[in-house]
Amino acid sequence: MARAPLLQLTDISLTFGGDPVFDKLSLVVQPGDRVALVGRNGSGKSTLMKVMADIVEADQGAVITSPGVKVGYMDQAPDFAGFKTLGEYACSGLQPGEDYRVAQVAEGLKFDPEGEISTASGGERRRAALAKLLAEAPELMLLDEPTNHLDIQAIGWLEDYLRGTRTGYVLISHDRAFLNALTRATLWIDRGKVRRQEKGFAAFEAWRDKTWEEEDDARHKLKRKIKAEARWAVEGISARRKRNQGRVRALRELQSGQAAQIKRQGTAEMVLDAGQKSGKKVIEAIDISKVYDGKTILSTFSLKVQRGDVIGFVGPNGVGKTTLLNMLIGQLEPDSGTVSLGTNLEMALFDQNRAQLDPEISLWESMTGDAGLRVSGKADQVMVRGEPRHVVGYLKDFLFDEAQMRAPVRSLSGGEKARLLLAKIMARESNLLVLDEPTNDLDVETLDLLQELLTDYKGTVLLVSHDRDFLDRVVKTTIAMEGDGLATTYAGGWSDYQSQRKEQIGEAKSAKQKKQNKASAAEKQADAGLSFVEQHRLEELPAVMERLEAEIAKLVDFMSDPDMFTNEPVKFQKATDALIERQSVLDAAEDEWVLLEEKSNK
Repeated sequence: MARAPLLQLTDISLTFGGDPVFDKLSLVVQPGDRVALVGRNGSGKSTLMKVMADIVEADQGAVITSPGVKVGYMDQAPDFAGFKTLGEYACSGLQPGEDYRVAQVAEGLKFDPEGEISTASGGERRRAALAKLLAEAPELMLLDEPTNHLDIQAIGWLEDYLRGTRTGYVLISHDRAFLNALTRATLWIDRGKVRRQEKGFAAFEAWRDKTWEEEDDARHKLKRKIKAEARWAVEGISARRKRNQGRVRALRELQSGQAAQIKRQGTAEMVLDAGQKSGKKVIEAIDISKVYDGKTILSTFSLKVQRGDVIGFVGPNGVGKTTLLNMLIGQLEPDSGTVSLGTNLEMALFDQNRAQLDPEISLWESMTGDAGLRVSGKADQVMVRGEPRHVVGYLKDFLFDEAQMRAPVRSLSGGEKARLLLAKIMARESNLLVLDEPTNDLDVETLDLLQELLTDYKGTVLLVSHDRDFLDRVVKTTIAMEGDGLATTYAGGWSDYQSQRKEQIGEAKSAKQKKQNKASAAEKQADAGLSFVEQHRLEELPAVMERLEAEIAKLVDFMSDPDMFTNEPVKFQKATDALIERQSVLDAAEDEWVLLEEKSNK
């Protein structure tokens, strides 16, 4: 017997005073569904999720939830009013006695339930919102970028949790590895239309490219047909006016259909220019260390960065990745050790907090007000890699439309802020890129382009990221910060680091096991009493030791002649060597006798 769907959307239409976001949209989420919700930044993914959660009301259509089904939504901006701690908020939807659920997920998500809301960071608040949703365990979870502000370890924990749950869920995420591991179906929003494929995200790109190829073929055929019909209309309509009005109307419908086609949003036209070459040596750090408030962040770490290196920094949140990065680029002094920078360096910095963006000014002002980009006397132009460009044209390269140019930066989504910061960075020539969490919130297409640019970049790249797939595609060396001041360098990307780390752990375990086995064998042998051979040896050792003692006494007597050394130096040396050898054998025999005697008495 078929089960009722968890959620059903029927003929949903929604506008925000302009072009429709959705028009007559219908979709169904079934029990146990594991769905990736994908689309370009600004395509309406978060809006659709809010419609599904009944947070945003559609202009038309129905949102139907089956009886007894609870839909949970991970709020991007949760309301903490009335709560003192993050834990109080996370527990607020639970029944009495169920607080343990929050404690369980808090450990995996790495947030402190006792943390004060008044001092909590944005990342801690988001983790509390995620913990609240997981602890409530609704029948359908709507997760909008759940991996943001999580480190790789916490992402791995969440991945395992979602893999093991029976709850249905819909995921929005920029993390390819996360989506590949978890999803079995894909919802794709493209120009207000939602398509569904019963395959996970791993099959999305091939599906998208095939769809676009078929769409382009249909558009070309339509153009050819319109051209042929238009030629007929010009050449033959006067002779057949009455008889062919239907064909004329059909031509107008074709032309109307062509006009109604919505142009696909292009790919951002980003360009990275490394400019002049830096020196071969970019950075050299020797035995640097750092301690904060009694906590060792870094302990005697050395690194040589050469031109063309692409180095990734990984590790848990708070372990000190950004601190290490700032020491390497000279923005923070180490407590000990030295850092020297190479020659001809032109650095561009992408900071994870987007501190270079003023939220209160417009995108236009953000670009033209930057002293490094300003064109003297031109309020509408910016300097882009040495050439003046109109600010509107340049920002269009990064997929911003003219309506956004005068809007404040705070109105942008996370992905749009990331694109704006990339626009500022890429306007400059640079041969050292320092990228601290650049992948957060970027859509798949922009991530692909950024990956290609970094792969082809002729300069040097230092990259902090929790995106495992992106690290694998881009970096050549990985520095893993594992806590307690330990930073270890590995060849390759994230998967290479994991493989090498497993080998090291395996080797260490194997060596430990061999040592334990050897000790255990020795203990077992000792506990088992003397064997026949050992008993015989114990009985013969006193006579052996007595003979050796007699030989040693003779040698000592022989060497006691005061003229021996002078008159017979060769004999004296042979006697000395013999004495040393006999004494060594006697010492070994005595030790052996003691061990066997102890064993025989057990």
